[in-house]
Amino acid sequence: MSGAGGRRPAVVLCGPMGSGKSAVGRRVATALELGVRDTDADVEETAGRSIPEIFEADGEAAFRALEHEAVARALAEHDGVVSLGGGAVLHPDTRAVLEAYRAAGGVVVFLDVSARTAALRIGVDANRPLLHGEGETPRQRWERLMGERRPTYEAVATHRVSTDRRTPAAVAREVLAILEALDGEG
Repeated sequence: MSGAGGRRPAVVLCGPMGSGKSAVGRRVATALELGVRDTDADVEETAGRSIPEIFEADGEAAFRALEHEAVARALAEHDGVVSLGGGAVLHPDTRAVLEAYRAAGGVVVFLDVSARTAALRIGVDANRPLLHGEGETPRQRWERLMGERRPTYEAVATHRVSTDRRTPAAVAREVLAILEALDGEG
């Protein structure tokens, strides 16, 4: 699954908080016998701090810059499964590297989820600083963020898979079927 320019991820997973990117990514990677890379974990490792700590000390813009660097590195270095943070697609440079990856034959799967299912999965998670704001419940904030981000998820993705009321294993099987069908075309 490497392109002419060298290594590239087998698949990139994007979507909102609670869509199952990490859980699905692990299962897809296991099935493909490849590694999985979570760009949120990469940011925390590089910064030596948690995402909430980065947000509090440096703000969202600084976090997005670190996140872009993590995504660009993962796309350049990793040949397995890459799971993006929920807001990674907001950075224009990240969208540009994803577009280059897609243009080279890369697969980006948007894991779509309803507010109800996402709320059941993530609850009120203190490690998700964007869910906490004045005047909105975490669910209202999630719904607003998803409404703002949906067009971007759809624009960067080559495929969309709903994760509503589905296990990570079932979603992973659908992602694997997409990859198998694409592999059969090439």
